Amino acid sequence: MIPALINPRAGNAEAARDALESVGGFEIRDVQPATLAEQVKAAIGNGARRILVAGGDGSIGSAAGAIAGTATELAILPCGTLNHLARDLSLPLNLEEAARIAKTGHSVAVDAAVVNDRLFLNTSSVGAYVAFVRARERLERRFGYHVGSLVAGVQLLVHMPTFRVTVEVEQVTREYITPLVFIGVGERELRLPTLGARVPDGKTGLHVMVVRRRSGARALALGLAAAARGVKAVSRTPALDAFLVHSCRIERRARSVSVDGEIVQIAPPLEYRHVPGHLRVVVA
Repeated sequence: MIPALINPRAGNAEAARDALESVGGFEIRDVQPATLAEQVKAAIGNGARRILVAGGDGSIGSAAGAIAGTATELAILPCGTLNHLARDLSLPLNLEEAARIAKTGHSVAVDAAVVNDRLFLNTSSVGAYVAFVRARERLERRFGYHVGSLVAGVQLLVHMPTFRVTVEVEQVTREYITPLVFIGVGERELRLPTLGARVPDGKTGLHVMVVRRRSGARALALGLAAAARGVKAVSRTPALDAFLVHSCRIERRARSVSVDGEIVQIAPPLEYRHVPGHLRVVVA
């Protein structure tokens, strides 16, 4: 039986449970997010060769941090809002189809990254996105996810906070006043409709993007340009610096960092490092 860990408070927890029970072969357990990594480690200690996690990118990232570097495989039941990793791996968003793959699929090596001692699989950022997530979470309780995101975005454009940051890339130090530093695992694209997704057959490493100091309106213009023309076009302008590197170091005062869509506290300096093939994930 494959251990299947479900957050009972997730909105689609019952649908996930129904899908797993329909496919069969899973030992279903309710696990609170705060204890997910601990439960994953316990399952590994009990000899589990494959563990399924039903959740979004944050839950998947927490489980991955416990599994990475072991022989245990991670199976994904995509139950989040965006499900970036599942989409990147071409996993179906239909829960029953995903459960079948989790049971019978094979595993592939997936790149990851770490910031200090925190592992992530998709993206990390400091600056404006952290402010956006905090505002969205506050508004989401009243207006729902989509309206909350829209209102939070408008608020951010009205008051776009900036901060001073030192970025060390390939032993070259650059200083910026910026609203946002973004780090993706693998080459990323900002062009619509593939916003934030890995570039197919793109380069490996950390894709570091630093937005130069902008007002809210000019940041919006930069975002629209990136959506229309892509990262490569915008990085050739003074608006954005972009690098593909193995590691980088970010010096800043604040501790709040976005990691796979979750806000966590990490003491600076932030040491980012690409870790190739660090995790085995089940695919079709």
